[in-house]
Amino acid sequence: MDLDVAGVGQSVSTGAVPPGDRIDEVLARAFERASAHREGKVADYIPILQNADPEAFGLCIADVDGGLHELGDTRAPFSIQSISKAFVYALLCDRIGHGRALDVVGVNNTGLPFNSVVAIELNDGHPMNPMVNAGAIAATALMPGETADAQFAAILTGLSRFAGRELTVDEDVYRCEADTNQRNRAIAQLLASYGRITGDPLRAVDVYTRQCSVRVDARDLAVMGATLADGGVNPLTGERVVSAEVSRDTLAALAASGLYERSGEWLFEIGLPGKSGVSGGLVTVAPGKVGVGAYAPPLDSAGNSVRGQIATANVSRALGLNIFASESRFVEGAPR
Repeated sequence: MDLDVAGVGQSVSTGAVPPGDRIDEVLARAFERASAHREGKVADYIPILQNADPEAFGLCIADVDGGLHELGDTRAPFSIQSISKAFVYALLCDRIGHGRALDVVGVNNTGLPFNSVVAIELNDGHPMNPMVNAGAIAATALMPGETADAQFAAILTGLSRFAGRELTVDEDVYRCEADTNQRNRAIAQLLASYGRITGDPLRAVDVYTRQCSVRVDARDLAVMGATLADGGVNPLTGERVVSAEVSRDTLAALAASGLYERSGEWLFEIGLPGKSGVSGGLVTVAPGKVGVGAYAPPLDSAGNSVRGQIATANVSRALGLNIFASESRFVEGAPR
């Protein structure tokens, strides 16, 4: 898609958070530019999501020093949906370690839609990565707890620590998703048939459905992203949520697959790890610098927020956040 960055100079910056006034200035321009876009469609495959206001738009940047920069509907609540995958994966990696998480869940992009059954069959029952539904359900199934309630309590506590405040479940969203999650049930049962889930696959789906129904806002997403950006330490509370190694592994998985089959294009244009959700949320992480949280319900055909992508692209370019951007220290005419 056209990310509307024409005329936005590509700044290059390494190792430092830009000054607060510079962040505010860039945020305002990115918000204004993205606000003009009306492309995309509000998700309707989960019936309750189609009630979202298509004009809602919030954009927040949280820096690793604890600064918050917000514009628009940053406190409008919505269900976290697939963005939860990134943070539950981090919690799981913190519990079972790098090697086992790689073996059981994987990190390779499927190149197929997030709810693909074909991808499982093509890869001998392996879920491939934690950002598609198969990998996310497999990850959720490995979370600690003897019961579904205990597993979900561990997840909700972890997500709340990432956000720096106590999060809750949107019960209306949960009930609606539980009534319409037949495809996820089929995915879980297929994974169980390959031995990728050893417990009750339907219990795993129920916990996963609750996890996706957790209520957040754009500010929460920015803080959660900034926690990964700061090596696992929440910049508002000062609490270590996960290790620096887990943050690194999670961001690598996000870079590979965070925007589903558009992940390569996203990384090419924006150059940052990110994760989208079909309710219109988008979190992006500039390691060592900031987390960016966006909320705008209209989605592209892959399920990614249109205005969220455009705003984030402008922020990344103007603030020099692209992790692949660099400048030579060589000065023409000067000796090496």
